[in-house]
Amino acid sequence: MSGTATAPVRVGQGFDVHQVGDDPARPLILGGCRFPDLPGLVGHSDGDAVAHAIADAMLGAAGLGDIGERFPDTDPALAGADSIELLRLVARAVEKEGWILGNADCSVICVEPKLAPVREDMQRRLSAAAGGPVTVKGRRPEGLGALGRGEGIACLAVAVLVRREP
Repeated sequence: MSGTATAPVRVGQGFDVHQVGDDPARPLILGGCRFPDLPGLVGHSDGDAVAHAIADAMLGAAGLGDIGERFPDTDPALAGADSIELLRLVARAVEKEGWILGNADCSVICVEPKLAPVREDMQRRLSAAAGGPVTVKGRRPEGLGALGRGEGIACLAVAVLVRREP
């Protein structure tokens, strides 16, 4: 079966990881939510690893490459870009190919922040941008490696796309 099969459902996975930065002026942004009391993530855009992982999963499911191809970190126009807006652009590209988001699920692996207090807001923002239901779960790295030392944040996402009705 070729990569252009017209199955009614497609699944994609996404992954993103960013190092915690040391720029005091850069806020931490995850899932479109700001955590102003924590250092931001290093990245060409706003560093929102949650939005990036979900966008990557959606692009993969649609057979549209990956987030680095679509939004290269060498493009000066994308410096500081709002990743929720990038996710919205991905959703439009996916829809243009005849797909809509059935659902996406993302696990965020970090020492901090605690996601529970903002989980509903984060899911609402991500769902609105992605065009379908998005769920987010926090996972603790339990002291293991760089993530366990709080040196970065990693995100794993899965997206299910369904063929849009004609």
